[in-house]
Amino acid sequence: MVLQQQSSQVASTRQELQQRLEALAGRIGQMNAHVIRLDALGRRVTEMAKLDKGEFNFDTAPALGGPEGIVEGGMVGSPDLSSMLDVLSRQIKDRERQLSVLEGIISTRNLRRQILPGGRPVMQGWISSYFGPRTDPFTGRNAFHRGIDFAAPAGSEVVAVAAGVVTYSKERFGYGKTVEINHGNGYVTRYAHNENLKVKAGDTVKKGDPIAKIGSTGRSTGPHLHFEVLSQGRAVDPMSFVSLKEVQ
Repeated sequence: MVLQQQSSQVASTRQELQQRLEALAGRIGQMNAHVIRLDALGRRVTEMAKLDKGEFNFDTAPALGGPEGIVEGGMVGSPDLSSMLDVLSRQIKDRERQLSVLEGIISTRNLRRQILPGGRPVMQGWISSYFGPRTDPFTGRNAFHRGIDFAAPAGSEVVAVAAGVVTYSKERFGYGKTVEINHGNGYVTRYAHNENLKVKAGDTVKKGDPIAKIGSTGRSTGPHLHFEVLSQGRAVDPMSFVSLKEVQ
């Protein structure tokens, strides 16, 4: 009688253990599905970011987990499940690491895009003078123009062409009312001959933020914006940063 009761308890315990193992196997199947989705997301983000596929390997087929191969009435071995869990745990950590690095690369790229000078500093107007040698409008002599001029109606809005910190915002000899913005990485932009200034030194600005109104202050023959880009303290041709398609 006692033996029969013990046998019944063993059978019951065995059944309960089998149910737990099967539930654990089902959980492993779900984890494996998550890994597959992470791989798909990683491949998609890599393609969107236009990165070299070799940098982030999301194409390796994930290990197959879960209750596959289990037959009715069969037992799932706990050592096998432990091995599956270890493999999936390593895969998930690897995907997390790759996605974290990928996120950092994209964030850095976006930051660089924000702080690199680019686009028009005015909402309207046309280019009236380019970078390089020209005839000085006041003396008639040959001179070197360190920026480009945008002729536009007085009071037209001037915007920052990149994110940065305002380092100068006041009168400057020859330039009139001037704004200078430091964008980091050695880049500074200068906006001159303004009618009035909307920012002060120490302000932080984002790309497209209004910073001044076009005027004709300083050494100027009429309402326009004189726009300069300096790289490591040296004036460079702003047309390298202003889209030709936008100014035409």
